[in-house]
Amino acid sequence: MGEVVGVGLIAHVPTIMLPKKTRMELNEGKDSTLVSGLEKLRADVFETADYDTVIVLDSHWASTVEFLVTAQERRHGLFTSEELPRGMHGVPFDYRGDPELAELIAAQDEKNGTWITPIDDPDLPVMYATINLWKYLGEGLPDKKWISVSLCQTATDEDFLRAGRAIGEAIAKSDRRVILLASGALSHTFYKLRELRKHEMADPSHIFSEAARVADYERLDWFTAGDHAKVLETMPAFHKVRPEGMFGHWLLTIGAIGEEACTAPGTLYSEYENSIGTGQVHVWFPRPEGGFPAAKDLVLSRE
Repeated sequence: MGEVVGVGLIAHVPTIMLPKKTRMELNEGKDSTLVSGLEKLRADVFETADYDTVIVLDSHWASTVEFLVTAQERRHGLFTSEELPRGMHGVPFDYRGDPELAELIAAQDEKNGTWITPIDDPDLPVMYATINLWKYLGEGLPDKKWISVSLCQTATDEDFLRAGRAIGEAIAKSDRRVILLASGALSHTFYKLRELRKHEMADPSHIFSEAARVADYERLDWFTAGDHAKVLETMPAFHKVRPEGMFGHWLLTIGAIGEEACTAPGTLYSEYENSIGTGQVHVWFPRPEGGFPAAKDLVLSRE
């Protein structure tokens, strides 16, 4: 029987891929704690923990009529971002996939009242919300498998939770020990073009609005206390500050580990930082004693 052995809400901001000198120039002579946090997370967890597969809930992969999950045996090539090619270009990647687990995730969709399709097309694009994390946490660990799940842009909170339950059920039915990475931000509003260069520093004073900053800090308090029920209860309020990807990366994740039944406390692996208006942080949730709760076992209609 498989299980989730660790969970992270992890920032993938493009600045982590810039040379250190450039990062410090953008941040008043200081480096981003998002970089040192990823390096520490790799040393503490990814190089030492017993796991088979990493599932990235990828907030940059927007699908439309279904959730998608990568099902290739291997993904490799050079990555250049269509969004920010100056900072992310010609990035080599090469990692194993987990088609068996991808197929098993998709097989749980109808029971959970949702749609999930495995995609094994070798030409399927990759997103930097996956690649940036793999470069820090997965490169050089060739035995570990990595797959990504899309965020369906027509989904509601309930749809994200349903797909998350399918992921959790598939993991339990497998023989995999899995790490879940919710790759994305908290609040996510950018400054406009002529203003944004005034707000490239990491200091949270540059977060787009006070309301967004307050909302992010509230959720960080709840995450570190393990109060996932409060995060779920207050999603309508959080949507007002426009979390990245409708916060689908986190809703998919918490759907896989029991939703409000989960009380696993998180540990900050970075400071809370600004990125041209958006709220960025690394929070790691170690496996609690006895394991994470099982996904809710519900039989639901797609209607």
